[in-house]
Amino acid sequence: MLELQNISFKVNAEDNKELEIIDDVSFKLPEDRFLVITGPNGGGKSTIARIIMGIEKPTSGRVIYNGEDITDLSITERAKLGIGYAFQQPPRFKGLTVRRLLSVAHGSDLPEAKCCEYLTNVGLCSREYLNREIDNSLSGGEVKRIEIASLMARELGVAIFDEPEAGIDLWSFTMLVDTFKAMSRGRHNSVIIISHQERIMKLADDLIVIANGKIRSEGPRDEVLPKLLTEFDDSCAFRGE
Repeated sequence: MLELQNISFKVNAEDNKELEIIDDVSFKLPEDRFLVITGPNGGGKSTIARIIMGIEKPTSGRVIYNGEDITDLSITERAKLGIGYAFQQPPRFKGLTVRRLLSVAHGSDLPEAKCCEYLTNVGLCSREYLNREIDNSLSGGEVKRIEIASLMARELGVAIFDEPEAGIDLWSFTMLVDTFKAMSRGRHNSVIIISHQERIMKLADDLIVIANGKIRSEGPRDEVLPKLLTEFDDSCAFRGE
């Protein structure tokens, strides 16, 4: 189980005053649950994901994973515990092929058929990509889908996807939603997705709405989503934001 206890995160603003990004956020994510964190832009959603992964360290509060305080652990140490993170803008690795990345993520050499399965699940024509390097020859959307596939190749306790739909075309997004549906049905790990997309929110067991660094509402999808949808306009942005 993952638990955030009274997490706050502040940064120094230009006028040397502290700007509070996250303000006393607490929640629990039991095993085998699908959580979507949503809310207006700039509300703190991605910061919470980065704190869980250890990319950012909270100003105060604790991150607990399976009973262990991991607040001071590095990204690498958290990864070894089974926490994985897909960035909004994934890094590129010149000289590293897609097939090699998937095998490294898995922890052992993957058969070609299994690599192709992961790539197909994220909307890529698999055999065209296996031996390509993850460099500037790939578009941002392609690199993002490859990173999502690499997370799927790992044995994780918690998989975190930060706005996985960004930069992905409509057809590929449909494939991605189907993949998340399969993950939800399979219940092989806990999933956290940062997203504004209604189709992804409908897959969740639970929803958390973050605004101005605070949890504005949380609970089972069937309780939170109907109320939430009335606050979205056609562009999927909160009205008044």
